[in-house]
Amino acid sequence: MNITMLYSKLHRATVTDANLNYVGSITIDQDLLDAAAMRVGQKIDIVNINNGERFSTYIISGERGKGDICLNGAAARKVHKGDKIIIIAYASMSEEEAGGYKPKIVILNDDNTIAQQFEGLE
Repeated sequence: MNITMLYSKLHRATVTDANLNYVGSITIDQDLLDAAAMRVGQKIDIVNINNGERFSTYIISGERGKGDICLNGAAARKVHKGDKIIIIAYASMSEEEAGGYKPKIVILNDDNTIAQQFEGLE
C-alpha cells in the first residue's frame, strides 16, 4: 500500500506577480525549487494565507536569484501580488519509505530569500 505524504514545502512565499494571460502554472525561482527538492512539472498544492484559497497546479522554473513566485493562468485569480502562500509538494510512498522520510521545509523571508531550512516535522 502507498500513502501520500508531505514531500516538501515553501512556507510563507510572497506572490511577486499574477499573470492571467498565461497558459497556466506557477513560476518559482529555481534556487527555491532546488532548496525544496521540487521539480519542473510537479503537481503542487497552494494555500493562500491571506484569503484561505486552496488549489493545485504544476511548477515551471523561474530565473535563479530573482525570488519570483508568479501565479499564471486561471490560478492568477486566486491571489494578489504581495499575498503570502504555502507551496506544498506531496509524494506517494510505501509504508516503509514513509516511516523514515523527513520532508524538506523551507521558510522564506518577505523577499523570498531563505530564512530557514530543515528536514522533518518534529
